[in-house]
Amino acid sequence: MINSNIVPDHVYEEICKKENIEINELKKNVEKGFTAILYNPNHKNVKPLAVGKDMLVKMNANIGTSPGCSDQTLEIEKLRLCEQYDVDAVMDLSLGENIRQLRQNIINNTYIPVGTVPIYELFYYNQDLQENLIDKYLQILEESGQDGVDFVVIHAGLLSNHLELVKKRIIKVTSRGGSFLLKWMKKYNKENFLYTHFDKILEVCKKYNMTISLGDSMRPGTIIDETDEAQIEELINIGKLVLRAREAGVQTMVEGPGHIPYHKIALNIELEKKHCHGAPFYVLGPLVTDIAPGYDHITAAIGATLAAVSGADFLCYVTPSEHLALPNIADVKEGIMAFKIAAHAADLTRGKNIDRDRNMSIARANLDWEGQRKYSLDPTSFDKYQRKKPSELNACTMCGDFCALK
Repeated sequence: MINSNIVPDHVYEEICKKENIEINELKKNVEKGFTAILYNPNHKNVKPLAVGKDMLVKMNANIGTSPGCSDQTLEIEKLRLCEQYDVDAVMDLSLGENIRQLRQNIINNTYIPVGTVPIYELFYYNQDLQENLIDKYLQILEESGQDGVDFVVIHAGLLSNHLELVKKRIIKVTSRGGSFLLKWMKKYNKENFLYTHFDKILEVCKKYNMTISLGDSMRPGTIIDETDEAQIEELINIGKLVLRAREAGVQTMVEGPGHIPYHKIALNIELEKKHCHGAPFYVLGPLVTDIAPGYDHITAAIGATLAAVSGADFLCYVTPSEHLALPNIADVKEGIMAFKIAAHAADLTRGKNIDRDRNMSIARANLDWEGQRKYSLDPTSFDKYQRKKPSELNACTMCGDFCALK
């Protein structure tokens, strides 16, 4: 069981006001592991985030450099955009030079909880594989905690006996972290060192109250390969790691697919909640079709809405450049807005946040343009289209004086 004192009472009070939940109920969910609070005390001025049972649906935006595009200034601009549009959390997925420097710049420049993937940093700086990497990994994890990282992706659920299970897939592995580990495991014919040293990882994460997001190395990279044996076997093992983490007093979330056809989404949520003992579920999308490059923020938002309605707790955005390129500022905004809409739509089905829609409806009924702008998720886009209306026309240009509301 998790000790609810891992975060101070003022954090619980702040969350309860936003989430409209009693503090004792929230603490009970945290103790049982049904809710995780992303909060590392070393992240100064962080706004703690609650993810899981009885909470609003949350969304995460991925930022970070790549070996072919290492503009740290651009990543800070993306961070500012995330703040502007009230993104709940950001993940730094950087691969490139000065990874720790960028991580520190991101954490020191935002109140948004920040997540990272330590395995990326490990393998970027150790591309000539060595048989023993756990000490270097633990050092990166320790530095992450010192820097103020609030949650970390740990790909500890992958086992060597899963390797045979992907042979029938069209895309064998789509997880970047999973591919790094598979390469190492095959070269040395050894078990995943994140699994064999999981207790040491728990010690470091507990020290800094870093929530572990258990990464799904075996998630499918296409809807053709979905919900197969490799995915489910890893999920079952992740469920065992959830219990080990709870016993050690470390908060966890579980990551999920990826690519799932629409009619299989609810099943995937059900399987995670069953095998992972009610742990918060964090899904990437999921994309409901693979044939819309350039529009994957839409295909993913469709899947994300159903996933959240079915019980997913945390949505990782997808941008239009998914599968094609590192997202630019415009791509990041498109991804943010698509997933803000998905999360809000799911919240409405839970009876949450309906007042905003009610207020928007009242403003529309009164042809109150300022009111409509106020309650819009994206006032800048509202302004862009509203400017097309002639100043003397108290209606939009769709109907003009024949407006039904007039």
